[in-house]
Amino acid sequence: MNASVRLSASSLRAHKRRFAGTFLAVFLGVAFLAGTLVMGDTLRASFDTMFGNATSGTDAVVRSADAITTPGESEGVREPVATDLVGTIEKVPGVAAAAPNIQGAGQLIGKNGDPIGGQGPPTLAGNWISDPELNAYRLAEGHAPRGPGEVVIDRGTAERGDLRIGDTTTLRTPDPVKVTVVGLATFGGEDGMAQVTFTGMTRADAEKYLTAAPGEAATIQVRAGPGASQQELVDALTPVLPKGVEAITGQESAEENTDMISSQFLSVFTTLLLVFSGVALLVATFSIHNTFAIVVAQRTRENALLRALGASRRQVTVSTLVEASAVAVIASAAGLAGGIGIAAGLQALFPAIGFPFPDGDLVISGLSMALPLAVGVVVCLGSALLPAVRAGRTAPLAALRETAVDTSGASRTRAVTGLALIALALGVTLTGVLASPSIWLAATGAVLALIAFVVLGPVAATTAVRVLGGPLDRLRGVTGGLARRNALRSPKRTAATASALMIGVAVVSLFTVFGASLKATMDQTVARSFAGDVAISTPSFGAGGSGLSPRLADAVQQLPEVDTAVGLGRGVAEVDGKGRALTVTDPVALERTFDLGEIQGSMNGLGADGIAITENEAGKQHLKTGDKARLTFTDGRTQTFRVRAVYGRSELAGDYVITRDAWAPHRTQDADTLVAVSFKDGVGTDDGKAAVEKAAAQYGNPEVQTRDEYAQSAAGGIDMMLTLVYALLALAVLIALLGIANTLTLAIHERTRELGLLRAVGQTRSQLRAMVRWESILVAAFGTVGGLALGAFLGWVLVEASDGASDSAFAFAMPPLQLTVVALVGLTAGALAGLRPARRAARLDVLRAIATE
Repeated sequence: MNASVRLSASSLRAHKRRFAGTFLAVFLGVAFLAGTLVMGDTLRASFDTMFGNATSGTDAVVRSADAITTPGESEGVREPVATDLVGTIEKVPGVAAAAPNIQGAGQLIGKNGDPIGGQGPPTLAGNWISDPELNAYRLAEGHAPRGPGEVVIDRGTAERGDLRIGDTTTLRTPDPVKVTVVGLATFGGEDGMAQVTFTGMTRADAEKYLTAAPGEAATIQVRAGPGASQQELVDALTPVLPKGVEAITGQESAEENTDMISSQFLSVFTTLLLVFSGVALLVATFSIHNTFAIVVAQRTRENALLRALGASRRQVTVSTLVEASAVAVIASAAGLAGGIGIAAGLQALFPAIGFPFPDGDLVISGLSMALPLAVGVVVCLGSALLPAVRAGRTAPLAALRETAVDTSGASRTRAVTGLALIALALGVTLTGVLASPSIWLAATGAVLALIAFVVLGPVAATTAVRVLGGPLDRLRGVTGGLARRNALRSPKRTAATASALMIGVAVVSLFTVFGASLKATMDQTVARSFAGDVAISTPSFGAGGSGLSPRLADAVQQLPEVDTAVGLGRGVAEVDGKGRALTVTDPVALERTFDLGEIQGSMNGLGADGIAITENEAGKQHLKTGDKARLTFTDGRTQTFRVRAVYGRSELAGDYVITRDAWAPHRTQDADTLVAVSFKDGVGTDDGKAAVEKAAAQYGNPEVQTRDEYAQSAAGGIDMMLTLVYALLALAVLIALLGIANTLTLAIHERTRELGLLRAVGQTRSQLRAMVRWESILVAAFGTVGGLALGAFLGWVLVEASDGASDSAFAFAMPPLQLTVVALVGLTAGALAGLRPARRAARLDVLRAIATE
């Protein structure tokens, strides 16, 4: 064992450059993984501290006991509590103070006329609580609101909107309200809570604009007197609260808020980063395996001599694994330090791009350090295991041979196995997306397809390089021909080198195809469902934005250019015990402006006790026209509705439709999500749009768009997602490039004598450089083409699986321009990866190269 360790240490000292690429691949993968874990821990701890500090004076929260949660949402909607409960609560022994917390949606307009926030995080408005212990926000400048129209806003919102104390602006509630900024506030010591915006109003204004009726609040905040614990306070409050109202401790409320941030943002964000860390490490696995495979092949004679001198198979294998372990531990340890640096860099970068990463020290847990270190070591050792076993099997007589010939490209066994795996992958995938829709079957087929590509790689490399490199003989003459033959010399090496890039390109192509398909789906949805001429909407997604005023549709309807204007509001209710989203609208106008497909019954007679549902939901709920459905609203009241219409398509119209009269008794803060407008015959789009824009300006100046513009803006979040994906995948592509460069560098070392002979018989330095560069491009071209094919296939699988798992019909789209750009980037990456090895090859001394053994 000691001899193996000494031999490994001697080899590492003698061949440090050989492992440079492996070191970088492990370093980058581990650094990304460690940085993700440290950043997640830091964000989670920071939000824990922030919410803990902000609610430290709140010992109990009184709220509605039940919440209605609709599919796809993690946070339910609760019934308001009566503000007159404050008087009852204040009489409970142990209560020092209580205050109603009125909260709703409210979006401020910045000095430039654009809305602030709304792109995901909530835009909140509420009453300013005068008791500083019960208020999560702390007044930093100015004074609290005292009269109508006066507001306090958080500093972060003020900076983004270029607003100062004394400025007058508009607050969408969603009805536009003129407000004057009289104070600036902080949250938990920060300028704001992430990108959430907050506007504090007087209680009278909050009741007027944010509630359906005076006397309602989202919660009641309670502070305990000296000596009373939070749990003791909750126990004292519970007996005096009416049915359907509960009290929870302030600590439980803070934990729920942290969990909400975690489920809505942190978990998704860190999971996304972990996925890309996994992709980076998978790419690194191929690069590491390739490096050790080449090193072992180059040391065949050396290992054979060791065997001839008495070294056992085990000693030679252990020697190789010790080398891998040394590289793994050093690179992984360096990666941990790099990961901490990445997290620190993100902590400094996030505020610059508008996301206030909370201040404070980085949180570095044992798991955040141990897991990346273990993963780095396991990945490196696992990648080196097969080459190490192969080294141990080296026969002593191998020392007498010149070089081994790689016959993997002509392996019939490999070809048959690869084709069988492809057939199996296709069968499982097609079953999972077409015959019997199953995401798990589709995912299994996708994994089998990846394995099939790797197994078939050397066989495919021979054919692909001949085809891709065919034009080089004509375009670059002898230099191109030599580059092609060098790439063909070791099909297994070429395939392994290209596989790293193939995976990176495949994932990029997968998301490119899926993103284009989502856009095509949105275009298809709008084109098929929306029969109007223009749409009025607020540019927001997620929980942001305040919606549109319910009075806007009526105002637009009065225009002489308009035939029909219909607003789509949103409500929630339990339908036979299951939370569902309701579309609140004028059903007759909805039918005229949207294509609802085949309608059974009539949309004309819903009234205050009728409901319309889609065929799909009717099947799930076992309902048909004429049946009764029980709806329980957030106010706790249950009402029986008659199913008066069943329509074919949901999409923009939603699955359940009720009238505004039916919703009015149960509404909270009323808002529309969309107003669809159809013009009268003879009215041009430009003239009609201009008239609608003028009318809409009185209601907070929401955006008026044509059908095409609306479809593009609705898909705007997809471009943001793709930008983030491309940025994260750049790391995987970088590791793949390091793998190509390292492979070429090692190959040049292997071919030192050959390169010296080429120079001796007349090849110039520039020809030698070109030969190495073109070899790199050929390897990259093989990986890029394979990645594009695999990515397009996986993109189709993802689209079809999503189509089977969703009620909406997904459209598959192949974006030729974007995929062409991906292909060009892959080829350019290959050219860049070959620059350094090409320069190194050109600098070889001819005589020394010829004399090399």
